[in-house]
Amino acid sequence: KDLKRSLPAGLGLSETQITSHGFDSTKEGVTEAGMFQGGQRTQTKSGPVILADEIKNPAMEKLELVRKWSLNTYKCTRQIISEKLGRGSRTVDLELEAQIDILRDNKKKYENILRLAQTLSTQLFQMVHTQRQLGDAFADLSLKSLELHEEFGYNADTQKLLAKNGETLLGAINFFIASVNTLVNKTIEDTLMTVKQYESARIEYDAYRTDLEELNLGPRDANTLPKIEQSQQLFQAHKEKYDKMRSDVSVKLKFLEENKVNL
Repeated sequence: KDLKRSLPAGLGLSETQITSHGFDSTKEGVTEAGMFQGGQRTQTKSGPVILADEIKNPAMEKLELVRKWSLNTYKCTRQIISEKLGRGSRTVDLELEAQIDILRDNKKKYENILRLAQTLSTQLFQMVHTQRQLGDAFADLSLKSLELHEEFGYNADTQKLLAKNGETLLGAINFFIASVNTLVNKTIEDTLMTVKQYESARIEYDAYRTDLEELNLGPRDANTLPKIEQSQQLFQAHKEKYDKMRSDVSVKLKFLEENKVNL
């Protein structure tokens, strides 16, 4: 009773639980506090807490990717149109562009050589096959025509020798065809694929550079400063990509030149 009278008004014993030596407990000096509802204490359960921000929505991620892709495509398309109309500026590496033009021109010439060599190989194969058959025919006549045995025998040996030399030449031509085919359709083609990636990176770089320049020419206030900062970050990212692709193209062009000499 004395304890109850000493509690503040409005606070009942059902709202607080004090356990100590001599008060309905075998534990000494332990005070337990919990959450109460309707006069009853409820205990909270421990466990991992999942925040709403950490829950990733696949649909939202795809939507964000589509948004970024659409924005990038719009910027690049605008840059291409501006360049074709002569309104937009274009970043040009004169030395690298000249090497790329030479590579494309050489590819056309090598493709023409490859077609001619393949035609020669086909025709030479037919000629060697015909010479071999003609040699067999002369050899057969030399056995059946005793009066012309030496003449037919000589012609048979000549045609067989021509066929043998033709086979050696055919092997050399086929090796040349295989080497040029590798150079044109693998090495040069791989380099041109890197060139296409470099050109795409150049367009993106110029598009974001133009955006940043336009923002820098405008007013600077609380609304535009975040946009300028974001544009600066995007420009820097595309500049690094452009520099990397330009370096990759230079390395592959150098490797291609060495490979062409070895051929």
